[in-house]
Amino acid sequence: MNTKQTYHHGDLRSALVAAATHRLETYGIEQLSLRKLAEDLGVSRTAPYHHFKDKNALLSAVAASGFAQWKQNAQHIFENTADSAAVRLRAFIHAYIRYAAAHPQLYDLMFGRTLWRHNEADQSLKDIAYPTFQYQVEMTRFWQQHGLLPAHPEALRLAQVTWGTLHGIARLVIDGVYANSSHIDDMCDTAADLFMQRPPEVKHESQPETVHNPVK
Repeated sequence: MNTKQTYHHGDLRSALVAAATHRLETYGIEQLSLRKLAEDLGVSRTAPYHHFKDKNALLSAVAASGFAQWKQNAQHIFENTADSAAVRLRAFIHAYIRYAAAHPQLYDLMFGRTLWRHNEADQSLKDIAYPTFQYQVEMTRFWQQHGLLPAHPEALRLAQVTWGTLHGIARLVIDGVYANSSHIDDMCDTAADLFMQRPPEVKHESQPETVHNPVK
């Protein structure tokens, strides 16, 4: 009996990207290949090559899917006008770090050297990655106009700096330097306070907190 599944042309491409994302996040990039995906989906070994000429093209598609998902998350937060601008800014910061923590392998592919250092990102990836950052620039300009972020730096430069800060926190979380979820939330809130030029609330403790690990 033939156990191989039948896919329509577009369905197979989507299935390959979904399966590749799952394999990437479960086993890491080293265990991701077109041959293994064909086995996962029960199709011929040549079928994936009708959609991706090589592994790099597949990785670009997976990263593009990640950017599309993240942009959708950002839009959901930013366009929720029932919340104040300040609430949306704080929610955006928390969501960014949580997305990275929940999808470390995918995040590393989206923003790491594998695709960007040697200009390996294909045009389809650039077509979603660059507009996603441009959307952050637009959000930054909005928050500047509402007096939440400093007005003097141009929105592009300020977006680059705030993104760089969030990316740094995300990398520390992914690399395991910061692992306690409550500390991650505190860092997000502190970042929001700094960006919005608001001093963090002072916590009054009856006894000094015992520090077991100064890094975590």
